[in-house]
Amino acid sequence: MPSNLDRYRRSLNRLAETGEEMLVDLSLREASVEPEQQTAAERVKGSFERNYQRWYTEAAAVVEQLIPARIDEFQRLYQGEGKRRSIDAETYNIQDWLAGRRTPHNDLLAAAMRLKMQLEILRAAEDRLESSLFDVRRIVQADLFDSQLDACRALAECGFLRAAGTVAGVVLEKHLQQVAAGHDIAIRNSEPTLNEYNDQLKKAGVLDVPAWRRIQRLADIRNLCGHQKHREPRGREVKELIEGVDEIIRTLF
Repeated sequence: MPSNLDRYRRSLNRLAETGEEMLVDLSLREASVEPEQQTAAERVKGSFERNYQRWYTEAAAVVEQLIPARIDEFQRLYQGEGKRRSIDAETYNIQDWLAGRRTPHNDLLAAAMRLKMQLEILRAAEDRLESSLFDVRRIVQADLFDSQLDACRALAECGFLRAAGTVAGVVLEKHLQQVAAGHDIAIRNSEPTLNEYNDQLKKAGVLDVPAWRRIQRLADIRNLCGHQKHREPRGREVKELIEGVDEIIRTLF
């Protein structure tokens, strides 16, 4: 079974290849394409406009996770730095090109240069992943969480709903603990609960209100599973808990 590290590596390779194809697309528009190059040009024609938005969303998430210090720069290359008095070669950005804004300057070259810089940042993220300095603890932990959630699903299928929900709750709590540590959020309680992690992450701005409320809901189901004095948990509730935890560990960092 491929590890999360392998999946990260393949995802980065795919993003880099798509970025290169988009850059070639813009470069060929700038240059005079020789007859022997026309087939290649046709193959990548329109790649930039067709792929950029999806590529940007995925690449920005990778950059934010692996080299968070570069995410602001990566985003500015797409959307600029806020209000502008004028649009010129210095302030033009990729969003302008995609929105159809054109100026007397070489807009295509400006967009290509910004894409090239974004691609270099993405390559730095790729280097970071492979670097011995990279903390792989989160990836190893993610593999463990995946295995534990698979066990939860198996328990639920066999009718052991309380056990499945309790283990899923432990996975969620451990992940929130990891997220809090990653954001340098100090928890005063020596034995914090799931809800305490949830509240502190919201207070620090890591969680918005809908995400905070969703984790509250999952915590309520976990508590239902963990306390015999409450009613029996329902299968759909335990499934909601397991799949909710699965989504959170893949999207909350």
